[in-house]
Amino acid sequence: MKLHHLKPNPGSRKAKIRVGRGEGGRRGKTAGRGTKGSKARGSIPAWFEGGQMPLYRRLPKLKGFKPLNKEYFALVNVEKLNAFRKGSTVGPDELRARGLVKKRGRIKVLGEGEMKKELTVQAHAFSVGAVEKIQAAGGTVEVIE
Repeated sequence: MKLHHLKPNPGSRKAKIRVGRGEGGRRGKTAGRGTKGSKARGSIPAWFEGGQMPLYRRLPKLKGFKPLNKEYFALVNVEKLNAFRKGSTVGPDELRARGLVKKRGRIKVLGEGEMKKELTVQAHAFSVGAVEKIQAAGGTVEVIE
């Protein structure tokens, strides 16, 4: 047996229907497309909405992009820490218990306002101004990993 002797099993291959080959045949004239209309005349893109303003033009254009690995911090200002007792340790659990931080996750202390009490502050990140104000009030800063 050679390659030119090979052929498919009988009935496994169907002959292609040749449409639009004269009015005498079964699929002549309109070639099974019906009459008139855009579907009878040519192909339509998948996003075409019949002349209505398309979705990709109705939506606003978004500028830039959102980085996938961006770090999000819950922000707490130094002046809010004055609500705690002098000499106490302030960490994420204490801040959540007081309602100063709503969401779970990382916490950053910012340097807005004045620090009046000596506290040990534990957070994931600190601004330079916050560290200066906490240390000036006699407190200490601990960075949580």
